[in-house]
Amino acid sequence: MPVFALSIHADYKCRHSGACCTADWDVPVELALYRTLDEALKSRGLAPAAPADAGAPPLLVEDELPEEAAAMVARTSTGDCVFYHRHSGLCVIHRDLGEPMLPATCRHFPRLAVRDARGTSISLTHYCPTAAASLFRDDVAVEIVESPRAFPEANYEGLVVTEDDWPPLLRPEVLADPASYAAWEKHMVARCVDAELSPESVIATLARDARMVRVVQPVSSESISRAIVRLPARGIAADPPETLESSLAHLADVIAAVPEEWRPEPDTRGLDAAYARGVRPFWSDWNAPLKRYLAAKAFASWTAYQGRGFLTIVHGIDAALALVRVEAARQCRAARRSLDAALLQEAFRQADFALNHLAAGDELAERWSKVEA
Repeated sequence: MPVFALSIHADYKCRHSGACCTADWDVPVELALYRTLDEALKSRGLAPAAPADAGAPPLLVEDELPEEAAAMVARTSTGDCVFYHRHSGLCVIHRDLGEPMLPATCRHFPRLAVRDARGTSISLTHYCPTAAASLFRDDVAVEIVESPRAFPEANYEGLVVTEDDWPPLLRPEVLADPASYAAWEKHMVARCVDAELSPESVIATLARDARMVRVVQPVSSESISRAIVRLPARGIAADPPETLESSLAHLADVIAAVPEEWRPEPDTRGLDAAYARGVRPFWSDWNAPLKRYLAAKAFASWTAYQGRGFLTIVHGIDAALALVRVEAARQCRAARRSLDAALLQEAFRQADFALNHLAAGDELAERWSKVEA
């Protein structure tokens, strides 16, 4: 089946930042791979780069493991993977045994895949610093491309939509289909990178577009696609919000969807002042990377399948932009300087950490679906 990606992600290559290897994440090891790695450790063909916490073995065999896992990769006392070599930034499994010997979690990060009747669509989580940096590139037009060099045909982990699953909903209780949803996805990406629109204008325009398309009658693949083609060319003007009030409401929704044991403590002290002083006056300087981020949220959307309609998808994109505002204010507050590329890149990273790695996507989509009422 064909593979699709955004052009800015299509040549992705790991630059060994170590963000994923030092994130204190659980990494399961599949049974066949566990046997191979265990033998390599015993024969000294592989050695951990650092000692495990509390003297544990590098591969932990526990009573309660994720399905299809035979062990978990141990971590150091600081949360690093024991196979991560800090000095070089390399994974010693990858270095000494090759990429095929990596656990599936490691092989697929930072890919976020959706496999449906159209093929496999792959976006990236911008918690990965390399992926976040791709939002600042201006050497390629942002569009959906087929057969991206970085992502050959493979069985990518992610959201798998089977023949028995519903296609995306146009609105509650009304289905779109693969062809009409593909047209909507392409339209969303095009709106996101329209040179005439600000990030906030993108959201306002897509919300209008979704409301116009969702009422089409009679509903068919052709009528939905035709309604998308006939949407007004002109967008809707919108400015960045004066305060963080609405953005913090979006953040509260996201945090509420985080399992309690992972839920971060509230951290909003001084954010409105940091936003007013260091973010909002400089926000429009960064329209291009902000809109590329929105395009990445519009493409390969899990919310399309977990939510209740086109408006839900747009609401999710709006929430992502809101989280970037909040995280940008946090970065400016901590650095005591105005928004710049480095601070915005870190804001993208932290926004996606919450959206992609903390919050439960299905619960978040359920919350966002309230906009369909």
